[in-house]
Amino acid sequence: MDTPLSPRTYTLSDFDFVLPPALIAQHPAPERSGARLLDATGPALQDRIFHTLPSLLKAGDLLVFNDTKVLKARLFGEKPSGGKVELLVERVLTGNQVVAHMRVSKKPEPGTTIHLVGKDGETGFRATLLGRWPDQDGTLFRFVLSNDAGDDPYTLMERHGHVPLPPYITHTDSAEDAQRYQTVFAQNPGAVAAPTAALHFDDALLAQLDAQGVQRASVTLHVGAGTFQPVKTENLADHQMHSEWYNVPPTTQQAIADCKARGGRVVAVGTTTVRTLESWAQSGQASGDTQIFITPGFAFQHVDVLVTNFHLPKSSLMMLVSAFAGYGKIMDLYRHAIAQQYRFFSYGDAMLLQKNSPEHVAI
Repeated sequence: MDTPLSPRTYTLSDFDFVLPPALIAQHPAPERSGARLLDATGPALQDRIFHTLPSLLKAGDLLVFNDTKVLKARLFGEKPSGGKVELLVERVLTGNQVVAHMRVSKKPEPGTTIHLVGKDGETGFRATLLGRWPDQDGTLFRFVLSNDAGDDPYTLMERHGHVPLPPYITHTDSAEDAQRYQTVFAQNPGAVAAPTAALHFDDALLAQLDAQGVQRASVTLHVGAGTFQPVKTENLADHQMHSEWYNVPPTTQQAIADCKARGGRVVAVGTTTVRTLESWAQSGQASGDTQIFITPGFAFQHVDVLVTNFHLPKSSLMMLVSAFAGYGKIMDLYRHAIAQQYRFFSYGDAMLLQKNSPEHVAI
């Protein structure tokens, strides 16, 4: 009689790897679809270019994109005392209120009005601190943004804010970033980080996929700054995921049902799309906040294939892709990518993964 395999217990250290700093992409590829694509859907890894993706899909497959739009959410200013302040807006609430991370030498008291500087260095607007969020012990802060013209937060950020580039990109934001750190189909403003796998799609590639009979649908997940935070607890069960708002519209729900009925594959573009679809499957709620934490052993209900970029060591996204494609395969894939000098992270190259059977994981 065969002896069943013992369940595997994963810890944080399992998801670490050494990445040469030179492989961290500081700028996007000259053309969106000109990035490299590591195809891991076959028996052997294949090095491709992203514009060859249509050859790996078939009529009847359904591509699901995250249509969130990145806000110019990084704001600079000073307190009445003259002390410098940096805000990173995480969420827009009602009544001109926003929730933000605050970087400052000494936290101001509630009621303090911060003068935020415009891009011209002079004309700006105001941020009045209301308190911590979501409660008095929260790590984020709630502000009211205002100017004399009565503009809303979206207008103020678009006019005066900076593109919130990830912490591993070392240059200040530029006109290139304003264009390229945004998908060509971005529609619903609210993210402080781009759904980076979708950055590789351009209008010509989308037209080719349409002509081939590959279907398209969209979800929304407003990516938060927590996406860049490494997991810090060696025991994964102790990790507390950040919260992000998502929505799966009825048209996308129907498109997925139709895809499954005709035998097509649901191809998620990016881990944010995976988190959205699997949050909906897990909770039964098509819209709301999610703190879903996907680790090996997770049973995916909607997603069959995943297009994604390469992720940070010890990040929750390393755990997600390991759950999806298999831990051993992902570690082999990353070793190959480093050896072949793929470009990593937000402006880097992509990979194509196929769902593996869920692992037997010890709890």
